[in-house]
Amino acid sequence: MSEKKKGRRSLTSFSILILILIVLALISHLVPSVTDVDGNVIAVTGASLADVLMAPVRGFANAIDVCVFVLVLGGFLGVVTKTGALDTGIAVLVRKLHGNELILIPILMTIFSIGGSTYGMLEETVPFYLLLAATMVAAGFDSVVGAAVVLLGAGSGVLGSTVNPFAVGAAIDSVADMSINNGTIIAIGAVLWITTLLISIFFVMQYAKKVKADKGSTILSLQEQEAMKENFVDKEVKNDAVLSGSQKAVLVLFAFTFVVMIIGFIPWESFNINIFLGWSEFLTGLPLGQWYFQEATTWFLLMAIIIGIVGRMSEGELVNTFIAGTADMMSVVLIIALARGASVLMSSTGLDVWILTSAANALRGMSAGIFAPLAYLIYIPLSFLVPSSSGLATLSVPVMAPLAGTLGFSVETMIMIFVAGNGLVNLFTPTCGAIMGGLAIARIEYSTWLKFATKIIVTIAIVNIIILTACMLIL
Repeated sequence: MSEKKKGRRSLTSFSILILILIVLALISHLVPSVTDVDGNVIAVTGASLADVLMAPVRGFANAIDVCVFVLVLGGFLGVVTKTGALDTGIAVLVRKLHGNELILIPILMTIFSIGGSTYGMLEETVPFYLLLAATMVAAGFDSVVGAAVVLLGAGSGVLGSTVNPFAVGAAIDSVADMSINNGTIIAIGAVLWITTLLISIFFVMQYAKKVKADKGSTILSLQEQEAMKENFVDKEVKNDAVLSGSQKAVLVLFAFTFVVMIIGFIPWESFNINIFLGWSEFLTGLPLGQWYFQEATTWFLLMAIIIGIVGRMSEGELVNTFIAGTADMMSVVLIIALARGASVLMSSTGLDVWILTSAANALRGMSAGIFAPLAYLIYIPLSFLVPSSSGLATLSVPVMAPLAGTLGFSVETMIMIFVAGNGLVNLFTPTCGAIMGGLAIARIEYSTWLKFATKIIVTIAIVNIIILTACMLIL
C-alpha cells in the first residue's frame, strides 16, 4: 500500500454530519407534496437557516441523557485506567490466550448479539469500544477489529431481533388492532440473527487474521495508526504482568458495573420475569429492568467513586482523574449532538413522513416477490432519517403493516422487514450517535469504517432480502 494512500486525509465525523444537515435542509425545499391513501396532503416544510444552525443545539437537548451518560462514562473509565487494572488485566488475558486470540472474536460477537436481539443493545455499547479496541490491539489486531466486534456483534442481534421491545415490541404495539403471530416473528428474527452473525464473524475473522499476519495490511490510515498507538498500545504485552490484589478487586467491580448496567436496561417485565430485587430503587429510584440513561449515569458515577477508593486514590487524585476522563469524551458528546440534530431537523420539516407516504404509495399493487425487497430497500432511507427503532416503528409500521395485510401478504414478515432494514442501516448510518460516538472512542474515522464494512453490509443485505422474500412468498 502506497504512502500516499496510507497518509490520506478524510473528512472528520463533524464535517460529515454538518454536510448531512445542509443536504437534508436543501432536500426539504425540493420535494413536492404527496397524498396518502386517506386523501391527506403531506407537505414538507422547507428548513430555514435558523433550523439548520439550531439543529445541533436542539440535537444536544434531545440527546442530553445520552450525552451526560457518555461524560460520566469517560470519568469512570479514566478512574479505572488510572488504577492500572485495565491495562494489566488485558496484558494477562492476552498472555494466557497466546496463539488463540482469534477465539475472542466469535465469543464476544455472539455475546453482544444476544444483547442486541433480546433488548436492542445499541447506545449501551458505547463503553465497550474503548475496552475492545484496547484488547484487540494488545492481541495483535487493530482497533477496527475491536470496533467491529462491538458494532457488528450487537448490530447482528438488533437486525435479527426476536423479543427486542424497542423494535419488535414497538412494532407490534403500533398495530395492536391487528392479529400478529409472535412465534412467526421470533422464528424469522432468529434466522436473520444467526445468518447475519455468521456473516459478520466470518468477515471480521478474515480481516483479523490478515492484520495479525501483517500489520501493514491494516485498513487504518497513518494518522489513525498513530492515534491507535497513542491511545491503545501500551507497547508490547508484558510477559511478567501480574495483577495486584487491589487491581483484581477493581476488575471485579469493573465487570460488576457493566453486568448491572445491562441487567438494568433489559425490560424484564416485558418477558414476565420478576426475579430481580428492587435494591436499585434505593440508589436510583427505579428497580432493575426500568433503567434508562439517568439511572445508568448515576450507577457509573457511584462505581467510579468506589473503584477510586478501592484503587487507593486520594480525594484530589480521584476528582482530577474523573474530570480528565470526562474531558476525553467531549468530542464524542459533540458528535452525538450533531447526529441527533439530523433527526430533529427531519422531524421538524416532515421529510420523514413524506418519504414514508411516497414509499407506501409506490408499493401498492406489487407482487409479494417484488414487495418484500422494495419494502426492505425503502427502509434504508427511512432508517437513515429516523435511526431510533422505536421511533421508526411508531411512524412507519401503522402504514406499512396494514398495507401488507390489504395486499394479502404476511404482516409478520412486514414487521421483520422493518426490523431488518432498520438494523442494517444502524450498522453504518452517520445519524446514529452511538455509532459515531463509538467510532470516535476507538479513534476510527467514519470513512474508514465504511471502507471496512461496505462488503459486509452488502452481503448481509442480499442474504436478508432472500430470506425475507422467501418468507413473504411462503407465509
